[in-house]
Amino acid sequence: MSEDLESGIPEELRYSEQHEWVSLDDDAGTIGITDYAQAELGDIVFVELPEVGERIEKGQAFGSVEAVKAVEDLYCPVSGEVIEVNETLEETAEQVNSDPYSDGWMIKVRIDNAGELEELLSPDGYKEFIEGA
Repeated sequence: MSEDLESGIPEELRYSEQHEWVSLDDDAGTIGITDYAQAELGDIVFVELPEVGERIEKGQAFGSVEAVKAVEDLYCPVSGEVIEVNETLEETAEQVNSDPYSDGWMIKVRIDNAGELEELLSPDGYKEFIEGA
């Protein structure tokens, strides 16, 4: 099982205990849910995301994902302003299942405080977190 976990946890990302990931490109963070989270949810049928220009605080719910068997809130791992939303998920929410780290990204945020990234889990820390869950 740990081999599967490692292949589903990209090294270049940071992770929250709510199973969101963030990648940094200059002062912009791309955010989505982890492979582990999408697998736990099952088939995702709908994604609700915020509007561009909305301000989100770290730990605040910014939307939700609806799967066949559950609806879960999405929590922002960093504070900032939404600068882009993955609008393709409106029509093809299943991209979150098939490619959570690429086509299944959810929002891009202009990060207020890059130091918040240091508070997130490293890939190894996230792996330990989900193995202990």
